[in-house]
Parts: sequence; structure tokens; C-alpha cells
Amino acid sequence: QVDLVESGGGSVQAGGSLTLSCETRVMIYSSRFMGWFRQAPGMEREGVAIMSPTSRTTYYADSVKGRFIISRDDRKNTVHLQMNSLKPDDTGVYYCVAGMLPTGGTWDNLGNFGYWGQGTQVTVAS
Repeated sequence: QVDLVESGGGSVQAGGSLTLSCETRVMIYSSRFMGWFRQAPGMEREGVAIMSPTSRTTYYADSVKGRFIISRDDRKNTVHLQMNSLKPDDTGVYYCVAGMLPTGGTWDNLGNFGYWGQGTQVTVAS
């Protein structure tokens, strides 16, 4: 079965907004840190935003702080990423992720996340 189901990608002009959504099953949603990584053409994957399952502690890449907001909807087992003031550099494939953050580790290590979505394309035109 598919563990993480992504939606909400698309094309937008610079300065516009998009909202990504990621729905999962309760076993994952209730216990895992969740959020998104992204991969621009020719670049490596980078962490975008992550939220903890209970305290809702958030982590953001410096490049998106103040523009992106991650949130959780407990009733729907869904995490959302509101992306505002989008820039061309935000273009890439966005992957929903779920996993655990070890004490002493960094939030955006790829190895923290054992669950990955299929990816959704976000394109921001100049």
C-alpha cells in the first residue's frame, strides 16, 4: 500500500502561493515527524520543513523561513505545507517524508526518514 499520498503541486508565478498536502495512515501520522524534502534539477535533495508528531515543533530550511508554514490536521491524518511568496529557486520535486529525529542529530538528515511520498512537481516561473 501507499504510505504517503501527496497532492497540491503545480505551476505558479513568482510571488504566488501553493499548498501541498500529504495524507497517511494513523499509525504513521501519530508517531512520526513529517514534512517535505525537495530536489531541484541537478541538485541534491534538501530538507524544507518538518513537524514533530505531538508537540508540533517545527523545523524550516533557512531559505523558506517566513514564507512557508507547515501544519497538521489530526482529524485527517494529513500534513500541509503552505508556500507563500514563491521564488524560482523553490522550483523542484517536493517529497513528503515521515520518520524519527534522533537526539543529537540534525533535522534534515535523509537517513531520519524511512517513508517517502511519490513526489509532486512545483514550478515557479520568473
